[in-house]
Amino acid sequence: MWGAAMGLPPRLALSVLAGPGRSCILGSGAATRKDWQARNRSGFSEFYLQPLFDPDLEESPFYAFKGRAEPTRHVASKKLARNLARHLLGFQKPSRQLILECNPGPGVLTEALLRAGARVVAFESEKSFIPHLKSLKKYVEGELQVVHCDFFKMDPRHQEIIKPEYSSQVIFQDLGIKAAPWTAGVPIKVFGILPDKYGRRILWKTLFDLYSCDSIFRYGRIELNLFVTDKEFQKLTATPKRPDLYQVLSVLWQLACDIKFIHMEPWSSFTVYTENGHLEKTKLRESLKSMKENLYFIQMTPRKGLFTEHLSPLNYDIFFHMVKHCFGKRSAPIIQHLSSLSTVEPIDVLRQVRLNPGATILQMYPQDFKRLFETIERSEDTIFKWIYNESLEDIQA
Repeated sequence: MWGAAMGLPPRLALSVLAGPGRSCILGSGAATRKDWQARNRSGFSEFYLQPLFDPDLEESPFYAFKGRAEPTRHVASKKLARNLARHLLGFQKPSRQLILECNPGPGVLTEALLRAGARVVAFESEKSFIPHLKSLKKYVEGELQVVHCDFFKMDPRHQEIIKPEYSSQVIFQDLGIKAAPWTAGVPIKVFGILPDKYGRRILWKTLFDLYSCDSIFRYGRIELNLFVTDKEFQKLTATPKRPDLYQVLSVLWQLACDIKFIHMEPWSSFTVYTENGHLEKTKLRESLKSMKENLYFIQMTPRKGLFTEHLSPLNYDIFFHMVKHCFGKRSAPIIQHLSSLSTVEPIDVLRQVRLNPGATILQMYPQDFKRLFETIERSEDTIFKWIYNESLEDIQA
């Protein structure tokens, strides 16, 4: 059994094992595999849920990056590296904390972590950095393993056959990484600098992985420590108090994780490299200009209580659809959305969650969406609680 399923109630454990590509009957929030089969024999057709389409993912699948044409950032300041090492290791004994470092480049942070005695797995996609990173093993205080792989490209969601170098299961097995129960502490911490061009895609893909307990989240509540741009930071942490920034991404990430702002770091603390490993001075000037921006360092820790009896890896995609549908018409009252989304009586639902029927989406906080969804899932008024149209644009066939 996957580690993420350990420590969860039986139905949630089953849902974790089912994975993102499982077959189910829409609306059967509390169903088991036996229930699905029984209902199919009763005349209900089986429906294969696909990842919901999002404009940020564009038409091309997530894994189809066009090479590393865009420059990348790496930690250059030794002072910053020492501070980051202290933050990542915290008060735990360094040898007990496993750090996955994404594209460390010249290895300034890698060296600081090793000197502190940490266990580090460096995922580096650029071959030119590999020899130097491996040479850092001389700092015997810590333990280092180097993997030639782009961490952000692992486990593509829209590809039938995943090459071993892109499979977290294969890589983690080779590294000897074991799964931990979801209800346990944080077994692994990830550090990375979110790429400018594909940052939003990565955030969406990671959301799907987190809610489905897939990819790295098979191994438990993996903590993400990321440098993000001001634009992404503002959207991730936006609330109804900032309606211009508040969006689906804000709701889903704030529900999934405790997002903690650590500090803002000036752009001068980073170096910029291109695919050949050298600082670019003449090409991609627009991209380089965007890199001369301060970055926000945030810690995103998956919530132990994210999954409940009525929101689980089994039905998370229906929840995603509900939130996306609501934000499609921000100014419409919530009762109007419920009437088009669910067969459950909307007035009764809103009364239970103590929401004003005339309230709009921009008056609802992330937790309100979860309570609304769980209340509908808890209802036993109908077999099919949710209304789905297979032709909806936000379901990618």
